[in-house]
Amino acid sequence: MTVQVNGKLFETFIDSNTVHKRILELGAQINKDYAGLNPLFLGILNGSFIFAADLFRSVTVNAEISFIKLASYKGTTSTGNVITSIGMEESIAGRHVIIVEDIIDTGTTLHAFLPQLQQQNPASLKIASLLSKPEARKYDVHADYLGFEMPDVFVVGYGLDYDGLGRNLPGIYRIVNQ
Repeated sequence: MTVQVNGKLFETFIDSNTVHKRILELGAQINKDYAGLNPLFLGILNGSFIFAADLFRSVTVNAEISFIKLASYKGTTSTGNVITSIGMEESIAGRHVIIVEDIIDTGTTLHAFLPQLQQQNPASLKIASLLSKPEARKYDVHADYLGFEMPDVFVVGYGLDYDGLGRNLPGIYRIVNQ
């Protein structure tokens, strides 16, 4: 299936059923790893909001969720600059924190953000990411809970966007021609 988003053509890359199945598997692993620990899920807005919600619903251990807005994208490429728009209000000192990210590509966003979190002395700090693009990596940032590894292609859907559009697509779609 193809869709048009902001004048560009995208084709199905990972269908919604496959995405949901993988999220349930990640939730089951988190349930095992965090039994009795009350983790704090920290979703990175805007892209992770759908993944964060579905992942959080798949978790049955006591847990909390909060969000922070970080960005390094404009159009289809990373700007290389991380912008913090909405700060975190919760103290994470002594907490088990799971950062929820939509995609790790260059690693720029998390590379800039992780040291800020480490300074707050969490009990543990893990990353859950729906997607990872190892070919695009500029910084050594890896997900502890990973949905899918993918090639270095631009994707939209399931929370990921192209200049604000396409987040509402039910699966993940890759660009046909950049």
